[in-house]
Amino acid sequence: MDFVKSILGIKSKPLQNCSDFWKWFAENERKFFKAVQSGQNIEKYFFNKLSEKLEELRDGYFYLAGMYDDNTAELILTADGNIKNIVFVEELVQSAPQLAGWKFTALKPATDIENVSISMADLEFYSDNLFFYANDHNDYPDEIDICIVHSDMTDENREQIIRGIYIFLENYLGELDFVNNIDNLQVIAENEAQGELLPIGKLKDFLGWREKEFVEKYEGTRYDTNEDEYSILEAELENGSPLLAVINSKLLAWDRQASHPWLAIVTINYDGIESNGLPNSVDYALMNEIEDEIMMFLIESEGFLNVGRQTAKNERDIYFACKDFRRPSKIFDEIQRKHHNSFEIQYDIFKDKYWQTFERFRQN
Repeated sequence: MDFVKSILGIKSKPLQNCSDFWKWFAENERKFFKAVQSGQNIEKYFFNKLSEKLEELRDGYFYLAGMYDDNTAELILTADGNIKNIVFVEELVQSAPQLAGWKFTALKPATDIENVSISMADLEFYSDNLFFYANDHNDYPDEIDICIVHSDMTDENREQIIRGIYIFLENYLGELDFVNNIDNLQVIAENEAQGELLPIGKLKDFLGWREKEFVEKYEGTRYDTNEDEYSILEAELENGSPLLAVINSKLLAWDRQASHPWLAIVTINYDGIESNGLPNSVDYALMNEIEDEIMMFLIESEGFLNVGRQTAKNERDIYFACKDFRRPSKIFDEIQRKHHNSFEIQYDIFKDKYWQTFERFRQN
């Protein structure tokens, strides 16, 4: 039997956790190092194997690799801008062992402007042909709304320019600062500009200054949950089916909303065909249990505010406003895995400093 196994081979078990991944990596790191150092057949001998193992852990890991110096290879693991996956990239790198000749980095690091130059689709992106200005909004004073101008942008190459600028900014600002420090981003042609154009090399200092102001303004801000007042809203959709919402109306009137700039929304899909789009009693009770479970971990005193929920069209949306995106990413992922046999569950996490997503719930 052992002879047969040795001929046919034994398929390795899929990786279960970060520890499994790094054990596998350590067993193969010399071969990987040589592939990176030589640059020969790096796809075959490193990237293809790496991709397979990362996918066993979870979807959403991306990577870059190269020589950090003559004796050190660097592996950069990145979420490719997907906010929901950033925490998992960070945790994977935090669990990495010390391996001689290797440097492991979570997320694309910031780079000096002189060293950032992107070429794609016959287009160049560098400090001499990129400019920016910031839009100010009286109603949203803390909103960081940036317009980027590429001097060669036309209607024909607009899509390529937009893609290239996002790549440029991730490499210039660093992946984490890019998602943290810019709220809205527009890419426009030079003739569309409505503000004074500044060299792109000044963007990092501008964002650092605005971030410092923001932290000083909102540091230590907490919402007093004793003031909570919930409103029950009912509406009829265009197809005649009902919509029910329970919303913290007092929270929506809070004047410090920007201190919790990340909105986290979990959507639970249920079968409401026989109830005109609403859940039956069994699903209703189970969804309430799931919501209670989430709120055990997303605690108000730790920066996670429950805004409310909406139930309609075979879906329940549960809304949170958060100081940070990492914990919701982990909790929602766990909830999704734990309850996948009962419901199809999706979630989204995005920045919306002034909670404009909830405008329809605000009471005049």
